[in-house]
Amino acid sequence: MKSTMMAVPLSLNHLLERAGTLFGGNEIVSRLPDKTLRRHSFAQYHRRTRSLAAALLNLGLRKGDRVATLSWNHHAHLECYFGIPAAGGVMHTLNLRLAPEEIGWIAADAKDRFLVIDDVLLPLYRQFAHLYNFERVIVFPFSGAPVPAEFDDYEALLAAADPDGFNYAPHDENDPVAMCYTSGTTGRPKGVVYSHRSTILHTLVASLGDFWGLRGTDVVMPVTPMFHANSWGMPYGAVMMGVKLVFPGSHLHPEDLLDLIQQEPPTLALGVPTIWMSLIQAYDASLSTGSPNWGRWQLPRGMKSLVGGAAVPEALIRAFDRHGIWILQGWGMTETSPVCTISYPRAELREASQDERYRRAAMAGVPVPLVDLRVQGDEGPQPWDGQSVGEIQVRGPFITGSYHEVPREAEKFTPDGWLRTGDVASVDALGFVKISDRTKDLIKSGGEWISSVDLENALMAHPAVAEAAVIAIPDPKWSERPLACVVLKPGQTASPEDLGTHLAGHHFAKWQLPDRYEFIDAVPRTSTGKFWKMKLRERFPA
Repeated sequence: MKSTMMAVPLSLNHLLERAGTLFGGNEIVSRLPDKTLRRHSFAQYHRRTRSLAAALLNLGLRKGDRVATLSWNHHAHLECYFGIPAAGGVMHTLNLRLAPEEIGWIAADAKDRFLVIDDVLLPLYRQFAHLYNFERVIVFPFSGAPVPAEFDDYEALLAAADPDGFNYAPHDENDPVAMCYTSGTTGRPKGVVYSHRSTILHTLVASLGDFWGLRGTDVVMPVTPMFHANSWGMPYGAVMMGVKLVFPGSHLHPEDLLDLIQQEPPTLALGVPTIWMSLIQAYDASLSTGSPNWGRWQLPRGMKSLVGGAAVPEALIRAFDRHGIWILQGWGMTETSPVCTISYPRAELREASQDERYRRAAMAGVPVPLVDLRVQGDEGPQPWDGQSVGEIQVRGPFITGSYHEVPREAEKFTPDGWLRTGDVASVDALGFVKISDRTKDLIKSGGEWISSVDLENALMAHPAVAEAAVIAIPDPKWSERPLACVVLKPGQTASPEDLGTHLAGHHFAKWQLPDRYEFIDAVPRTSTGKFWKMKLRERFPA
């Protein structure tokens, strides 16, 4: 017997045509460098994206050619998300927060043919232009200034193209549409390549009600960079549902984001924990009658915030909930498209206490459909009992099975085909994943493991602490001991004794408490906003 279903390939082009046909009147708002707002309808977006695809073909783009982007979050970057694959190309987002030398190396490794870049980022481009020669550099006049004569003008190319006469490039659902490089591996960054099929399946899964819960009436503000794991796939989901998008551009300081929230109140915002930590601190400070920002902002009650990229402290979830905003924590990697788990309120927890809701929300969450997840210990897969710990390993149709032009390594893939994530966790009977640490960040003291993540979350629950990162330092007796690097809130004080007493009240054993506390001005961050513990280990070697 055979199925009677049509063999129609999954395709991003369907989402683009759907948006143009069904949601033509909906809005895409982009914040420009001068902080003014530019508005496009989805009908304009659809036409401009088809024009981009036609323009790339006019420049000689061939199927499978890589087109790099070096851009902030705005409408033109969203056009690249769909216009480059529509022409048969592969969009490759370059991370503008990396060192110029690393950007040049990544572009060369990917063999990018064209580059689409914001004009405000041309000074960065000129720092690595000598390392790799793009065939064409297409400049988007983000600031409105004239494009230098030696480059192609993005808007001029679109104006000269024919969107009505454009035909989508023939493709298979397994053809590549985008690639990102991950820095979460040893050695040089490695490329992950996504297909039409994997991207559509990830979009459908992540948009479900218990996860993103995207609705046509939503207003989505993606603060997560579009060069960071494709902004967690949200651009694809937003176009599929025709939701209003509000792009912050390059203005990501807390005051700038709060101003934008006042102008265009979102129902769903997404970003990394460090962004929301600084934002809630700025907002809470503004509630003081002595603040110069008193009365300037109002957070939209009922808004959801999807937060990921690093562990979300329970204190941050509580802080936002006091203002009627609920944080959904997600976990994943560039290699997983990236959503693998979401911490949502399961039906079994309907009668749970508020403290239990917070505790669960601070976990990495439950595996999403189509993702198989196991916790692998030294003796094999661990039971889901909430206690047994091992490395998270995953597989599924939107999980990478290899890296771009890199041989499969035992360090990253198991013999039976699972991705080794490097994250250490336990899973409880309801499927909630609790990440203990990265394998490289665990602290082994006297033969026992100490979770730096648990210590950090507890420290950040102290009212005087803004941020905290815990690292291992060598110890002649115990092999390693924890050192806590602490950033205090402005005007607040706390002693090591205060912090030790606070941690002891969070049910840590005495041997788990840090031996040292270093008070620093700021925790160094990676290009994706995570705590950069390597820099702390260099600063405090012993």
